Amino acid sequence: MRRLTLLFVLFFGLIEGNSAPLSEATLRAIRFDQRIGSQVSPDLPFRDEAGATVKLGDYFGSKPVILVPGYYGCPMLCTLVLNGLIEALQDMRANVGEQFIVINFSIDPTENPTLAAAKKRTYLRSYGRPGAENGWTFLTGDADSIQALTGQIGFHYAYDPAIKQYAHPSGFVVLTPEGKVARYFFGVDYSARDLDSSLVAAASHKTGSPVQQLFLLCFHYSPITGKYGPLIINAVRVCGIGTVVFLGLIIGRSVAHERVPRA
Repeated sequence: MRRLTLLFVLFFGLIEGNSAPLSEATLRAIRFDQRIGSQVSPDLPFRDEAGATVKLGDYFGSKPVILVPGYYGCPMLCTLVLNGLIEALQDMRANVGEQFIVINFSIDPTENPTLAAAKKRTYLRSYGRPGAENGWTFLTGDADSIQALTGQIGFHYAYDPAIKQYAHPSGFVVLTPEGKVARYFFGVDYSARDLDSSLVAAASHKTGSPVQQLFLLCFHYSPITGKYGPLIINAVRVCGIGTVVFLGLIIGRSVAHERVPRA
């Protein structure tokens, strides 16, 4: 169902052809750099969904961490990222809060704990496993903390004040228990097997290697421009041409079959 949603979003994003309020240089700077092995600062202050002041280091220590950047008022892409994560988590035997923890944090400094709490309730219901509330938190913070954290994990984004939306890449990061970047997951569709093995490796304080960002480019939808990048546009064109050729071959064979005289 999510793949159909992606195709729907892609199709209408392409035919809208909205002009970009942000400059091309700004849009090109929106990316997710891979900073394997870099340390996330444990002293960065945030607020949890209950409004309490916390530090990232409060969540470090004994379990690996899935760190998910985004913002709770995102009209599209963040929802797809979280839905993809939920599906992968549901296909794993390991449980949130037991073998690993999940931290969502908002890149929008105007968002508050009330909104974060509502998002937490929604995704805990979707996940559906008991005890997850103790291992899944939704954070908000000020601009300094957000910029420091996004810089440390290589998450680059841009804000358009005219329409009050962010353009940002898709994906999340796996951290070791002490908060070192171990693995990146891009796009909106994730392998439960890969995620599970990455968490097991991170639990042993092992970091991986940089991964291909093809899925980031393919599924990178900008809610500001209403468009995908050149790679996915060209891919759609190639697929469209291929579909036309394939249908032409089927029709041609059917016509030829009808013309063959019966014995």
